Amino acid sequence: MIRLLEMLQMHQSFYPAWVIPVYIIIAVSPHQCMATCNVQNGRADCSHLRLSSIPQDLPSNITSLDMSHNIMTAALPESLKRYSGLLHLDISYNSIKNLDVDLCRNLPQLLTLNLMHNEVRLLKREDLSHCCKLTWLNMASNRLKLQGEPFSLLKNLKYLDVSMNKLQSAMLGTTPQLPSLETLNLGYNDFTTLKTNDFSFLRDSPFLQKVSLISSMSLENLESGCFKPISGLRVLSLDESRKGSLFISALCTELSGTAIDFLSLRKISLLKLTSQTFSGLKETNLTFLDLSSNSLSKIEDGSFQWLSRLQTLNLTDHNIGHLTNGTFQGLNMLKTLLLLKKKDQKSHLLVDDFSFQPLSNLESLILQNTALVKITENTFKGLTRLKKLDLSWNPQTERQLTDKTFVSLCDSQLKTLNLNGIASAGIKPGSFSCLKNLSFLFLDRNFIRQTFLGKEFEGLSQLQELHISNNTQAIYLTPESFVGVPNLRVLTLAKSLTAETLNQDSSPFRPLSNLTELDLSNNNIANIRQNMLEGLENLRVLKLQHNNLVRLWKQANLGGPVLFLKHTWRLEHFTIDSNGMDEIPIEAFRNLTHLRELSLSNNLLNNFQDSVFDDLTSLEVLRLEKNFITSVRPEVFRTPMHNLSLLVMGKNTFDCTCESILWFVTWLNTTNATIPNLRDQYICNTPPLYFNRSIMDFDPLSCKDMTPFQVLYILTSTAVLLLMCSAFIYRFHGWRIQFYWNIMINRILGLSDARLGEGREFEYDAYVIHAEEDARWVERRLVPLEDKDCQFFLENRDSVSGMSQLESIVNNMRRSRKILFVVTESLLKDPWCRRFKVHHALHQVIEASRDSVVLIFLQDVHDYKLSHSLFLRRGMLHQSCILNWPPQKERIPAFYQKLLIALGMTNRLQE
Repeated sequence: MIRLLEMLQMHQSFYPAWVIPVYIIIAVSPHQCMATCNVQNGRADCSHLRLSSIPQDLPSNITSLDMSHNIMTAALPESLKRYSGLLHLDISYNSIKNLDVDLCRNLPQLLTLNLMHNEVRLLKREDLSHCCKLTWLNMASNRLKLQGEPFSLLKNLKYLDVSMNKLQSAMLGTTPQLPSLETLNLGYNDFTTLKTNDFSFLRDSPFLQKVSLISSMSLENLESGCFKPISGLRVLSLDESRKGSLFISALCTELSGTAIDFLSLRKISLLKLTSQTFSGLKETNLTFLDLSSNSLSKIEDGSFQWLSRLQTLNLTDHNIGHLTNGTFQGLNMLKTLLLLKKKDQKSHLLVDDFSFQPLSNLESLILQNTALVKITENTFKGLTRLKKLDLSWNPQTERQLTDKTFVSLCDSQLKTLNLNGIASAGIKPGSFSCLKNLSFLFLDRNFIRQTFLGKEFEGLSQLQELHISNNTQAIYLTPESFVGVPNLRVLTLAKSLTAETLNQDSSPFRPLSNLTELDLSNNNIANIRQNMLEGLENLRVLKLQHNNLVRLWKQANLGGPVLFLKHTWRLEHFTIDSNGMDEIPIEAFRNLTHLRELSLSNNLLNNFQDSVFDDLTSLEVLRLEKNFITSVRPEVFRTPMHNLSLLVMGKNTFDCTCESILWFVTWLNTTNATIPNLRDQYICNTPPLYFNRSIMDFDPLSCKDMTPFQVLYILTSTAVLLLMCSAFIYRFHGWRIQFYWNIMINRILGLSDARLGEGREFEYDAYVIHAEEDARWVERRLVPLEDKDCQFFLENRDSVSGMSQLESIVNNMRRSRKILFVVTESLLKDPWCRRFKVHHALHQVIEASRDSVVLIFLQDVHDYKLSHSLFLRRGMLHQSCILNWPPQKERIPAFYQKLLIALGMTNRLQE
């Protein structure tokens, strides 16, 4: 079983993603299936539960059922009838002996069926006669015997796996069938010959593209035309089949008439390639050839001359000792060449000059661990389109890189150069000067011992990433070290620098204004200057862990704390773990409002100043594990923990008292942030009552003496807020409150005749108040409206001779239903109107109602002026009693209509 699982994982590309899912089994009660099967999103996982039958208490609407790895001996159709909507059924790794004819009859919608690793011996046409909608079928590892045409009715099947069944023939039928098939897996079977008619049953399968014959150890003969019925074949795998050159030559001949594009020949014990091995592929469009893990030791010149369209050649784990200028002859379209060796191989590879010249279109050359004997001035000549070169773990005979090492790549378009682990001891000036397009340079894990003066990286003006980590900590930097790489964005110098290299007046990083990531970790750095990061305004990531910066932020440090972060206000990730630090100055993180991740783990930190983290408003990840933190106070941590998504603060010496931990425990109980190992690593050290217990055991109720103060705080805060709101309301709406208050008082005291309704008769519909300058407008616009139903009182026209003006105003206002103001700037300046008419009108408003006044605005008058001159506000009147004279003639009839409605309204407030 273990072997079969390994094979399944090895070739999982032949299986859809749902076949090997990751499940969470929730076993609560062994008596209820719903408690043991995990049901989620329409899928039921009942695997690994030692079930002998299909449960009957699952939701009837599930679409996927996994019954794999159980002890079923039969999949009874009746037990599946309840789940007629199933689309996917997995009953692999059981002991099922036959496939019942009614299984698919009761599952009419079934699309995928996995019967792998059961005991099905005989498969008949009737068994699959109702599986018409099936698109995926796995019958691997069943020792099948096919009777008749068992797959002939599966017209929608796209994937079929009958591997590991000890089949004696690749012929699965005699008549054309499986018209939709795309992938066929015949691996691990026992047929010795592929006959001419073996694939004739697939001659009407135009979509077939992939056939797997993996581990076909017994396959020895290929009859002529055996692949002709499946000429549309594009992918063929013969991995682990242990075939020699003669068999591969015959295979290529048979593939000559196909559409083969991908050929995998891994682990077939192919030790030698001759000039005729791939001759049969001359007329094909093969673009991918995998010859890895064959311990290939010899390639004759011209072996690949037939593969003119090949784009990827994999020769990983080879044992080739010599490459000549004829080795890759004919591969002018090749883009990727992999020549990796195993690390335990001791043989060296001799590369003749111009060996790679035929590869004019090569873009990626991987020579990892190949142990090149020598790199000459012509080794890589001809690789004009090369973009990636990997020479990692390839010890050089010359311990230093020189200006001759890569001169053969001067005409290339090289972007990435990997020189990790090449045992280089130094870089001489101009070593990379000809690589004008280089963007990524890797020099990790070497033995470089030198002072960088700037000439070492001359010519790399386009370089974006430079990695020089894990060397011998013998590199010394100068202010000119990186002047040749002004566009550098990533610089890693971990475990490479001398301890005092950054204690200079002028920073070596000053020329790197575009730098976004800097790694200086593991260098035992003890002293740095405040200007070390000056000019790095774009720096996003800074790593300083595992150094010796214990004195860096101490107040007692000579000259005070070194505030080296003040120049990096865009910093997002900062790591300073394992430095022995026990103090952080209050200015350390000033202006770092973009910081998202801060790591201060494995230090000696205990007490923090109250506002030390106040500027970290964007913090999402905070790491403070393995310090000596006893107290987590809100004055320190409220701001950084506001938006936190991950907190790592375990393995500290917490003081579980009200003053030290109450706020933190309350925060832990309400936060949505992730806190790993909360129960196990957040342990109380004091007091004795909670010693060696989780801080989550701390009882907040023990701090109940604080409750009255909290209640008092809430009450006083509420009172202050209410007072402020009341003051604002009175300031902006006090006049409105006073207005309604007067109306209410007048009604209660009976000072209004509103209770009498409008039973008394009014002689006039409106008393018109206007300025002298507006008399002409009144005569032209209002007088024409008068008829038997509408009558205005006009002072100049209707006043009784001999009556005093004051008496006339008072009497006639009371005899009018409405008081109509024609509002203009002139009216606001009229002294007679302001002194008496308005005051009497306001008395009428309070005595009668807010609807007894109508305002007609001929001009746009600000509400402030209206209030100041006439003691009226728009808000005091009903909306329909406020009219604006329209400038457009077509709107005048509508204005008159609104005016008549306003004049006809009752003065009584609507209840």
